[in-house]
Amino acid sequence: MARWCYRHRLVVLLLWVGALFGLGFSASAAGTNYANVFSLPDTDSKSAYDLMEKAFPDTSGDTDTVVWKVDDGSVRDQAVQDRIRPALEKIAKMPGVGAVTGPYGAQGAAQVSRDGTIAYAQVTFVKRANEVPKGLVEDVVDTAQGAERAGLQVELGGQAIQRVQEPPQGLSETVGIVAAAVVLFLAFGSFFAMMLPIAIAVFGVGMGLFATQLLSHTTDVPDIAPLLASLIGLGVGIDYALFIVTRHRRGILRGLDPEESAVTALNTSGRAVLFAGGTVCIALAGMLVTRLRFLDGVVIGTSLTVVLSVLAATTLLPALLGFLGPRVLSRRQRRRLAAQGPEPENASGLAARWSTGVQKRPRRTAALALVLMAVLAVPVLSLRLGATDQGNDDSSTTTRKAYDLLAEGFGPGFNGPLQVVTEGGGTGTLVQSLKDASGVAQVAALPPARGVTVIQVVPTTSPQSAETDRLIDRLRDDVIPAAGAQAHVGGVTAVSKDFASVTGDRLPLFIATIIGLGFLLLLVAFRSLVVPLTAALMNLIAAAASFGVLVAIFQWGWGLELLGLGKEGPINAFLPVIMLSLLFGLSMDYQVFLVSRMHEEWVHTRDNARAVRVGLAETSRVINSAALIMVCVFMAFVLSGDSGAAMAGVGLAAAVALDAFILRTALVPAAMHLLGDSNWWLPKGLEKRLPHLAVEPKEEAAPSAGARADGGPASAVHGFVRTAEGEPIAGAAVTLLSGGGRQLDRVESLADGSYIVSVPAPGRYLLATTAPSYGARARHVDVGERPLVYDVELAEGEVDAVN
Repeated sequence: MARWCYRHRLVVLLLWVGALFGLGFSASAAGTNYANVFSLPDTDSKSAYDLMEKAFPDTSGDTDTVVWKVDDGSVRDQAVQDRIRPALEKIAKMPGVGAVTGPYGAQGAAQVSRDGTIAYAQVTFVKRANEVPKGLVEDVVDTAQGAERAGLQVELGGQAIQRVQEPPQGLSETVGIVAAAVVLFLAFGSFFAMMLPIAIAVFGVGMGLFATQLLSHTTDVPDIAPLLASLIGLGVGIDYALFIVTRHRRGILRGLDPEESAVTALNTSGRAVLFAGGTVCIALAGMLVTRLRFLDGVVIGTSLTVVLSVLAATTLLPALLGFLGPRVLSRRQRRRLAAQGPEPENASGLAARWSTGVQKRPRRTAALALVLMAVLAVPVLSLRLGATDQGNDDSSTTTRKAYDLLAEGFGPGFNGPLQVVTEGGGTGTLVQSLKDASGVAQVAALPPARGVTVIQVVPTTSPQSAETDRLIDRLRDDVIPAAGAQAHVGGVTAVSKDFASVTGDRLPLFIATIIGLGFLLLLVAFRSLVVPLTAALMNLIAAAASFGVLVAIFQWGWGLELLGLGKEGPINAFLPVIMLSLLFGLSMDYQVFLVSRMHEEWVHTRDNARAVRVGLAETSRVINSAALIMVCVFMAFVLSGDSGAAMAGVGLAAAVALDAFILRTALVPAAMHLLGDSNWWLPKGLEKRLPHLAVEPKEEAAPSAGARADGGPASAVHGFVRTAEGEPIAGAAVTLLSGGGRQLDRVESLADGSYIVSVPAPGRYLLATTAPSYGARARHVDVGERPLVYDVELAEGEVDAVN
C-alpha cells in the first residue's frame, strides 16, 4: 500500500483534498447540533428532572442574569432605575429574547439584596445557550453594560454570556500547531520535513471535526467533544507522522533510495502507528463501560479523529514523501550525504550515552524515577470530583464578577440552588422541614404546575463546597423521609454531585477494562507476559502522578493565577474517565514505539541488554520530541476559554511529560535491564494459543539452499575484533544470525582478537559482536562461496543498531 501511494501520489493527494473540502462544505451547510445530555438513570436528580419536564415542558430556553451593584445608596434609587430600566426594556424587545424579569415590579422584591446595594434581572432566551446567536448575546452584554456609570457596576452571568467571552475559535489549535512547528523545525532542520506532520494533523483533525459536526445531527454529541477531538487529534496526528518521517529520513541517510526508504518506514514505523492508533481507540472505547451517555459523543468524536489521523499517516504521508523525495532532508544533510556517502548504522550522542548510563546504573535510575513519581502522586489522595462553574472563571471576566456579586448579595449558595420536586399536594410540612434543616439559607415553594411542586432551596454554602454535598445527602436520607414526603432533590448542583458519584463508582471497572485490553494487545504483539505487565504498572504510576499534578493545580490552586485559569475548585467529574482513556492510549503509543524497537533488536540478537540499550538509544530522542510536541499542543488548550478543555489540556500535558521523560526514558528501560531475558518470557502452551499480530515486518527465513552435502559449513566469516587503536579484544562474543533472527553460530574471540564463525550457505547474514567493557556492533554481511574476511572494531560508549 505504501508503495502504491508513493507512486500514485497525485491521485492520493487529490482524493484527500477532495474529501476534506467535501466534508467541510457539508458540515458548513448542515451547521452544528451539539447537545450536553447528562442522563443519569436511577439517580435522584434524574427523577427530579423528569418531574420538572412534565410540569414545565416549554422552559427550554437558556436563562442568564444581569447583576448590578451601587457603591452608595440603594439600587431602588430613582437615578439607578433611570439607567437600568431602559436597558432591560431594550433587551426585552430584542428578537430571540423571550422575557426579562427585573426587580422593579411587584414580584421583584426577592431580587434585591437585604442591604439594597445589589439586584439582578433574569433574561430568558427562546433557545438553548449553544443555539443563541452570538450577535444577540453580544448586544445584550453591550446594552446592559452601557448602563454603567461611576458608582454603578453592571455584570452578566450565564452559559450564553460565557460563550461570548471565550477566545476566538481555533486560537488554541493555531497556537498548538505553531508551537509544534517550532519543535519540528528544531528536530528536523528542514522546512519541508517540518510541514509533513503538520499537514497530516491538519487533514486528520479537519476531517474528524467535520465528520463529528455532521454526526451531531444523528446522535447526542456534547459541545466539548470537538475540543477534545482536536486536542487528541493534533497530538497523535503530529506524533504518528513524526515517527514515520524520522524513520524515512534515517533510511535515506543510510543510503536507501527515497522510495525504498518510504516503504521501509511504513513497513516498520507505519505498522507501529497502526497498532498504536488501535490502542488509543480501544482505550477511548473503554469509556463506554461507564454507561454515561454524556461520554458516548466524546468517544465518537475522538475515536473518529484518531482513525482519520492514522489513515492520513499511512496513506497521505507516503504520497507527500513521494513529492519531496530527498528534500525531506535538510540542505546540509543532502550535501553531506553526497560528499561523504551513507551514514553508519549506529546511534551516538546524548541518546546513546544516556542509554549506556541507564544500563550501567539500572537500580539507581529506577529508584530515582519511582521516588519522583511517588512525590508527584501524593496530592491525588485528596482528589474530589465535582463540576466547575462560573465561580472558577478568571477574575477579570464578567461571568466571574456576576457570580461573586450574587454570592455577596444573596449568599454563596444562591449560585447553585437545589430544587426539591414533589408530585401531589400537602407540601407545607416538607417546606417547614426544609427551612429547619441545617445548612439551608432560604426556601421558597413555587406555585404547583400539573400536579408538580418545585421548592427552591438555597444552601448556605457554595455549589462546589463539600458541605453542600453533605446537605444534599442529608435532605435525601433524613429530612424528606422524616417529613413523610415523596420528593426528589434536583438542580444543577445535585446533578453534578450525582454525576461525580456515579463516575467514581464506575471508575474501577473502567480502569480494569482499559488495562486489561491494553495487556492483551501487548501480549499478542510482543509474545511476552512481562512486557504488558510492566506497561500496565507504568500506566497506573503515570495516571497517579498526573492526577496528583492536576489536583495540586486546579484543586489546591498552585499556579492557577500564573496560568490565568481562575479559581480553584473540584476536578470535573467527567475528566478522570476522559483523561485516563487518552493517557492510557498515548502511554501505549510510547510503549509500542519503544518496545517494538527493542523487540526488533531482540529478535535479531537474543541479547536483552543490547536490545534495551539500542531500543532506548534509537527511540528516546524521537519519543521525547513527540512528547514535547504533545505538551505544546495540550498546553495551548489553556487558551480555549473552556475550563474543562483547559483542565484536560494541563492534565494531559503533565501526563505525557512524565510518561515520556521519566517513565519511558528512565524507569521502563531500567526495569527491563533488571528483569533481563525474562522480559520476553511466554509459556509455550500460551504461545501456541495466541493469535499472531506483527508489529514489526515479517522476517525472512534463514537460507538453507547451498549447504554442503556432508552437512558441513558452506563457507565462513573470520577476522579480528579490535579497539579503535588496533588493540585486540579477547573474549568478545561474535554471533552469526539469520535474517529471521535465528542464531546460527556463536564464538568468542581469542587472545589475539581472532574469530571464525561457520556459514551454512551463501547469502546475507547478521554478524553481531559484543564485549563487556565496550559497546556493541552489528552489521549485515554478504557471504559468497569463499570465506569472508571481516574485521570488527568496537568503541566504548557507542550503540550500534540493526535495521
